[in-house]
Amino acid sequence: MTDAIIIVGGGPVGLLLACELSLSGAEVLVLEAASGEECRTRSLGLRSLNARTLQSLALRGLAGRLAEAQRTMFDELRPRREPGDAVTAPPPPEADIVALMAELVHKGMVRGHFSGIPLLEPGGGAEYLMLKQHRLEGMLATRAAELGVTVRQGCQVTDVTQDESGVAATLADGQVVRGAYLVGCDGGRSVVRKRAGFVFSGTSATMTGRTAVAELADPGAVTSSLRGPGGLVNLSLVPGEIATIEFDGGPDERDAPMTAGELQDSLRRVTGVDVVVTRLETGIRYSDNTRHADTYREGRILLAGDAAHVHSPIGGQGLNLGLQDAVNLGWKLALVARGLAPDSLLDTYTAERHPAAARVLRNTRAQVALMRPGAQADALREVLTEVLELPDARRYFSAMVEGTDVRYAPDAAESPVGRFVPALEGLTPGGQAGDTAGPAGGLLADGRGLLVGPPGQTWPGEAVARHRDRVRAASAEAAPDTGALLVRPDGYVAWAGGRDGLGEALTTWFGPPR
Repeated sequence: MTDAIIIVGGGPVGLLLACELSLSGAEVLVLEAASGEECRTRSLGLRSLNARTLQSLALRGLAGRLAEAQRTMFDELRPRREPGDAVTAPPPPEADIVALMAELVHKGMVRGHFSGIPLLEPGGGAEYLMLKQHRLEGMLATRAAELGVTVRQGCQVTDVTQDESGVAATLADGQVVRGAYLVGCDGGRSVVRKRAGFVFSGTSATMTGRTAVAELADPGAVTSSLRGPGGLVNLSLVPGEIATIEFDGGPDERDAPMTAGELQDSLRRVTGVDVVVTRLETGIRYSDNTRHADTYREGRILLAGDAAHVHSPIGGQGLNLGLQDAVNLGWKLALVARGLAPDSLLDTYTAERHPAAARVLRNTRAQVALMRPGAQADALREVLTEVLELPDARRYFSAMVEGTDVRYAPDAAESPVGRFVPALEGLTPGGQAGDTAGPAGGLLADGRGLLVGPPGQTWPGEAVARHRDRVRAASAEAAPDTGALLVRPDGYVAWAGGRDGLGEALTTWFGPPR
């Protein structure tokens, strides 16, 4: 598969990137080290999907699948009732903030949280979902299969090399797989990043998190709390799972099997209660180790997701950050790999995504500071909670954790360029490019760009016609100040105006005309 793009890592980021590449006409091979049931061990806890990620996936017609997956999950997580039981379970106690957050998410009343302080949407309708990771992976794997992506499980990559003509991935069994480009989506301890020589600087761990499938002798002995004597404890989000966070400098050992005694000791330190753990099935450790690759590209090797940036999971932004890497990179890498756009298009990947990640790394460090036990942190949380009652402050923090404040052209003043495409009323296919509507999910569902203007808009015919394999034309009853837009496949606006500069924008973002 010497012309294929190799993706190392078949988690959510790798699978979404594979879908994006395949949608744009590239040949893709995914190499995943885990196989079968092993993949479920990384599915402890729930993963948050924020507004920008849901908007991006909606462009591909996947929003309905995600919403249904969450409904199914919450139905399964609710306590089973016997005949004669009350139909409506009592609301979670106010003291149990974790259970309260889950209930608010289920009702569509929360946009996320900042260090456990809910960012509410009292009227409902917030774009925010929570899922088990293996459910998200299953949905994306199904989508990848529909697009013809090849996924090989049980393929551990031990080395990567490159030359002017391509890349090579060496597997644990000695087999060598060759391709045109390679993307490391293989997590925070990425083999791809290490072997390719990316610089990965940052700050060391200050906390130890533990999540386990376990049982207590007295399940009612402790309640979920963000402000325990020694840290955080969570027993409410997923039945049967217990989580703690201690601010102790980070775990000494990440990979050794967790024991019931280790979890029991942690629970006692965090809560001050002599709880007894009677059984532990499986468990993981994590920290707030925060590091960032200085670039996301070295020649034909690129990084996405945790391979490019790691940080505290507090705030639930890491998965979204990686998924946004995937939707930004996929169409660009496909155009370059197919010879339709110059290699320089790939330089925009680091230029756009590196600042977005740096912003997340900053706010997650701040969230860790707010979680620490102590009178000073308690006072700061009280002040911030009051500040978040102000509408402008709530909008600012909500946009930050939702990812909706990302702008790829910050110097473009009030122009829509660099922003996510606004809602366009009365959007219909057509125009001089003469295309018909794409699959369900909208006119961006097939991975092409979109040139959209008011009804009756005329385009420079040659510029549009010779890009029609990469861009379709449409009309919309857009707001008067929006005008004509050139929308990239990832939903961000590349150009706005009347006619001037359109040809240059098409060539910059979609390659030379045919």
